[in-house]
Amino acid sequence: MDSTGDGTRAVRAGLPEPEQFEPTLPGPVFAAHFHLSGEPVGPYTYGRDTNPTWTLLERAIGELEAPGESVETTVFASGMAAISAVLLSQARSGDVVVLPDDGYQALPLVREQLEAYGVEVRTAPTGGDAQLAVLEGAKLLWIETPSNPGLDVCDVRRLVEAAHAAGTLVAVDNTLATPLGQRPLELGADFSVASDTKGLTGHGDILLGHVTCRDAALAAGVRRWRKVVGAIPGPMEAWLAHRSLATLELRVDRQCATALTLAEVLGDRPGVTGLRYPGLPTDPSYPNAVRQMRRFGSVVSFVLPDRERAERFLAELRLVDDATSFGGLRSTAERRARWGGDAVPEGFIRFSVGAENAPDLIADVQRALDIALG
Repeated sequence: MDSTGDGTRAVRAGLPEPEQFEPTLPGPVFAAHFHLSGEPVGPYTYGRDTNPTWTLLERAIGELEAPGESVETTVFASGMAAISAVLLSQARSGDVVVLPDDGYQALPLVREQLEAYGVEVRTAPTGGDAQLAVLEGAKLLWIETPSNPGLDVCDVRRLVEAAHAAGTLVAVDNTLATPLGQRPLELGADFSVASDTKGLTGHGDILLGHVTCRDAALAAGVRRWRKVVGAIPGPMEAWLAHRSLATLELRVDRQCATALTLAEVLGDRPGVTGLRYPGLPTDPSYPNAVRQMRRFGSVVSFVLPDRERAERFLAELRLVDDATSFGGLRSTAERRARWGGDAVPEGFIRFSVGAENAPDLIADVQRALDIALG
């Protein structure tokens, strides 16, 4: 096991060997094709297959996902491209796939596509390891923990053990935790998947996703899917993502500390119900989270009495953007029910804590709640 600290690893991850008079992180390589005479046996042949900028980023993410181990990472144009690559490269007509019924809002769209291809899809909640009850005969188990937006946490080791005993592959959507919060491959998963649009890159200015595997054959299937559908990231996006990794620990540590403080404050606030944060000792997910997570994420969820007061709260915030993403440097919050699809109350708020100073952010939230709740 690599004993290097998370911050050191994030700063150094994926950098090429030093070369005199060259930058430590080379700039993005923009190329549709490469010089290629004779047989196409080199590493770079055509821009839809490989790119030197992707290579460095993939190496960097792999070092964060499984320090000191040999893994393969494939980067994608978005988190949904990464999710789809795993599910659609592994499932065939007649197979069974198990999904969470409280996961990311776009999963029902994936379910529809899988069913259109003749795949049977079963669902169960994340909490209580309920997916175990529908696991029999499945080809693939998809876990999202902590779940988005409800923040339930399942016991990954328990689910992996049961799945592997039955010959079922396991993929974990690790978007909310990032590799600094949770390492699915260490917990036994076959695939670690994430939307890097969120916390991993953390600046809210690129779309990106990745899949990391230990098994070379599984990784090859995912990589082939990327080639077939062309779900490739632009080199500029890949370079920006690699640049952003250097501050990952700094960002995540600030965000997680403030998120816990916010959760503690909200827990004492009249008019606020349904509070969830996996790092809060009183949270139902805390026993699982504390066993398998190293950091508990930047997202806090809670419920205000109704739609009107939730929207008033969001309108009164001054340091928080009303936006749908999470994991960024700038705090965001939204009334999640405005999208439909999530089984949440009209007053449900998903709050993503940014890197603002905690006292300033907490004061802004308190002031907005004072106005909204009267």
